[in-house]
Amino acid sequence: MNEDTFRIPVGDWSESFVDWLTDSFAGFFDVLRAVLESSYDAVNLVLSAPPFWLVGIVLAGLAFWAKGWKLAVGSLVGLAVIVGVDQWDNAMATLALVLVASVIATVVGVPLGIWAARNSTVAAIVRPILDFLQTMPAFVYLIPAVLIIGVGVEPGIVATIVFAVAPGVRMTQLGIRQVDQEVVEAGAAFGAAPRRILRQIQLPLAMPTIMAGLNQVIMLSLSMVVIAGMVGAPGLGQDVVSALSSLNIGLGVEAGLSVVILAMFLDRVTAALGNRSAVSRALQTRSADD
Repeated sequence: MNEDTFRIPVGDWSESFVDWLTDSFAGFFDVLRAVLESSYDAVNLVLSAPPFWLVGIVLAGLAFWAKGWKLAVGSLVGLAVIVGVDQWDNAMATLALVLVASVIATVVGVPLGIWAARNSTVAAIVRPILDFLQTMPAFVYLIPAVLIIGVGVEPGIVATIVFAVAPGVRMTQLGIRQVDQEVVEAGAAFGAAPRRILRQIQLPLAMPTIMAGLNQVIMLSLSMVVIAGMVGAPGLGQDVVSALSSLNIGLGVEAGLSVVILAMFLDRVTAALGNRSAVSRALQTRSADD
């Protein structure tokens, strides 16, 4: 490129900003790394230490509680396939990473979505940030995460949280704003405080939409976890990367199939929980009307 050509040094600014973060908040990032590592190790221990059949029964029981015996049987069959292709340990490592990242993304996203729903200024500030987070290629998040935190499971969790948090914020904000204003005004007319209106009216009515957002958070987390295998995050992502680098079709199919089974299990369970929330809310509303 000609030296006289005008160029906005966005890349240089970004690099300088990351260097400043690394130097100024080194202590904070060390603590963050330790917290993420310990959280992941704890969840992974719970999933990996017991026999596979025991964990499979517990997961099938969760599926039965969420939707019924058909989902439970399908879950058992899918988990048996994962065991059959010798990907159980990797699948549990991936599931642990997804759970840790999804919980943190939900803890951050739901309150932020509530705040944005109740404050137009916050909503105007958050909206372009969420647009940026959702349109930025997923691989880009790994670069600053590795530079700041290092290689391993921790940058994978951080990149996954950043990539997956946007649906949680958007769907929570949408759910709160879709609540009938007449119901909110009725609660205020009876003297309910704003916090009580939020807790007893807005959140219960918005719960199906919030659960749909949680479903998307989990799905995006699972997709990002595979990409995070490129920076040393354990689990199925590492096998996918290994299969790609060595052109090992068999390993790639086995790891990819295990990812699909996990995705279907998590999607069906969270969707069923969202439907249960919607049905429960409808029954409560009908009872109140009667």
